[in-house]
Amino acid sequence: MKFSPLEWLGLRKRSAKAAYSGMGYEGARQRRRLSGWHPTRASMNQLISADGEELRSRSRDLIRNNPYAASALESFVANFIGTGVKPSVLITDMVMKDRIQKLWREWTDIADFTGQTDFYGLQALVGRALFEAGECFIRFRSGSNNMDGVPLQLQLLESEMVPYNKNHMADNGNQIINGIELDDNDRRVAYWFYSVYPGDPYYRIHPLTYVRVPADEVLHIYKPLRPGQMRGAPWITPSIVKLFLVDQYDDAELERKRLAAMYAGFITSGSPEDLFDENTDQPADNYSGLDSGGGPQDGPFPVLEPGTIQSLLPGEQITFSEPAEAGQSYEPFQYRNLLAAAVGMSVPYTSATGDSSKSNYSSSRQEMVEFRNRLSQLQHSCMIFQMCRPIWQRWLTDAVISGEIDIPDFLENKREYFKVKWIPPRFDWIDPLRDIQAEKLAVDNGFKARSDVIEESGFDPEETDRRIQADQKREKDLDILLTDSPLGQSLSKAPLATDDDPAGTRDAEQKLERQATK
Repeated sequence: MKFSPLEWLGLRKRSAKAAYSGMGYEGARQRRRLSGWHPTRASMNQLISADGEELRSRSRDLIRNNPYAASALESFVANFIGTGVKPSVLITDMVMKDRIQKLWREWTDIADFTGQTDFYGLQALVGRALFEAGECFIRFRSGSNNMDGVPLQLQLLESEMVPYNKNHMADNGNQIINGIELDDNDRRVAYWFYSVYPGDPYYRIHPLTYVRVPADEVLHIYKPLRPGQMRGAPWITPSIVKLFLVDQYDDAELERKRLAAMYAGFITSGSPEDLFDENTDQPADNYSGLDSGGGPQDGPFPVLEPGTIQSLLPGEQITFSEPAEAGQSYEPFQYRNLLAAAVGMSVPYTSATGDSSKSNYSSSRQEMVEFRNRLSQLQHSCMIFQMCRPIWQRWLTDAVISGEIDIPDFLENKREYFKVKWIPPRFDWIDPLRDIQAEKLAVDNGFKARSDVIEESGFDPEETDRRIQADQKREKDLDILLTDSPLGQSLSKAPLATDDDPAGTRDAEQKLERQATK
């Protein structure tokens, strides 16, 4: 049999694969225990396009009904966003910096297009969407003419507003993948949104059409897992099956115990046919319907009440119910499965379940450190880079254009004014005394800047220094002595007050000056 050159090449490749497949790596072998393992080779965009809607709807269902998923979500958002990721302007002109910061604080209260929350509340909603749906869209909306402050607002749009199944060539020749339009260089140029939310009642009134929004008017917040990924996957995707099946098992166990507890006992009769009329299946006429005390009885079986002494008919016996216990394996079985579910959600086990019986100080500390490291990575790669940074640039530009703030050299030095350090929410000290002592030791030995410690606490270093300076001046003006402050320590060793120096501070200040000159 003769083969063409291409057929011969394909035959040689198949023969080589059959001869050498899995010889170097055990994980690639196709024999025995791995023969049934055939994972898909589809791209991430193909997978999300096919399964995204089902993953998202199941994730939302778990958040609504599963207590562990709901608790994990609240813990994730509380640590990821807290009271908000806040900006600290890096320009050197302190007067201009204060003006910009003040204008920003005023704008955060009107940032929400719907008026339901402030800018930092929007951050929390975005964090919830990342956990529950894997993504969130933000659309820039111009404020009304009579709006006070910078005329810019933000409209949050859920994942459902951009269809997964819109995959085709656009009229202008661009490619649309998962509702996102790309140009010839695979850069995003537009997003295709539904005109109304596909699950709302408006869907029945208004036609479901598409609205094309330019990409520079939209922010897409999600965590890319692979290069070229277009859409996000729910944060709890690895734990969806585990959470659902554990919840089903727990419900079945609870229902079994509930039904077993409803039966107090069982009566057996030597002649059960005498208790019923064979034609009507009702209690027989010769059955009195009264208990031994002459009181009413519901049917042929006695009603058990507290303190009841029940007499039985001849030939009847009573056997009390003894419901089976869940067994000693129930607790460790639940623990292992919930532990796996928590790991899949990247949330500490104690945060998802509220069970701290199996943790100690060291394990809890290690668990929280790992959790916070993952959140810090997500804060900088998603929340700050994808959301906060472009919003700040758009907001400051609109502020200058609208005349809300006058920056004469803005166009020439735009990059300088766009430089902002975003300060994530502070993580509470796990061991306050030891952690603060460790930070102080690092600062004292020059291993760490004092401003870094302040920023990690969630505060602006320059604002903190100004507040400290104001506090110290107020303490001095009011003759308040704090023994833990440098001034207070010097004053504690100062001479007694005199008529000409009532607080005795003058001599103390002179001592501080002499020490400084030394």
